[in-house]
Amino acid sequence: MHVVLMGYKKRVPRLRPAPESSRFSQQGEADVASSSDRSPEPETQASRRKFIRLSGLALGAARLSASSPALAVEPIEPAAVESSSRAASDPEAVLKLLLEGNKRFASGNATHPRRKPEDFAPLAEGQAPMAIILGCADSRVSPELVFDQGVGDLFVVRVAGNVVSAAGAAIKGSIEFAVAELGARLIIVLGHGACGAVKAAVEHIDANDVLPGAIRELVDLIRPAALAARGKPGDKLENAIEANVMRGVDRIKTLDPILSEYVKKGEVKVVGAVYELRTGLVKVLG
Repeated sequence: MHVVLMGYKKRVPRLRPAPESSRFSQQGEADVASSSDRSPEPETQASRRKFIRLSGLALGAARLSASSPALAVEPIEPAAVESSSRAASDPEAVLKLLLEGNKRFASGNATHPRRKPEDFAPLAEGQAPMAIILGCADSRVSPELVFDQGVGDLFVVRVAGNVVSAAGAAIKGSIEFAVAELGARLIIVLGHGACGAVKAAVEHIDANDVLPGAIRELVDLIRPAALAARGKPGDKLENAIEANVMRGVDRIKTLDPILSEYVKKGEVKVVGAVYELRTGLVKVLG
């Protein structure tokens, strides 16, 4: 399993919207401290963080305004950043934008945005990704390509079988960081057709055999989804893939103490989707 916290270079002074009992250390691990243990954030640090955040929100607003390739992106004035940030943090608007990008990709009309050297400099001081994609490690499923997005647009966490249940602090902490610190408000659990990990789980149940090494442990995490899909009409593997995705969605919604609170307040949207390898299209589940 390979998880990367993109652009996370420096220690974050404190979490803005997270519960008062959580913060992140320099290594990205969550530890616990009461609010009384914190000293007030220096004004210079707060100002710098606000500048970075607003810069990221301005980039997000530019992404939303450029959802149609025919539209030119005008420079965004500082006074417009606050109102634009509301659109950039709207999970429904972001989901619509990503699905439009997927249609461009699937039709061969991808615009490949924000991938030039001049696009890198604005992101050197921080990031404000539009969405979190928890996807499979499969080499054929790259979210930035699938959704036709560029550098800094998506916070991507990838693990074989897009497993959430019992995935541990690496997966949970990565998602929490992107929500509580970076401000992402849309989480997509992205499965894909012909997923090898799910296929192994289905075949393992049928054959009742023993898989080698840690592959067995990974497949065991997917077994409940494969079992739940048994006996349902339609393709056995496709049913198991969708069941595995939705189990991940349900699990994320209940992860305490951070994610469950955002979901309960309606501030974070969690959706499941499946990418079809043969067509290039993403189908939202549920």
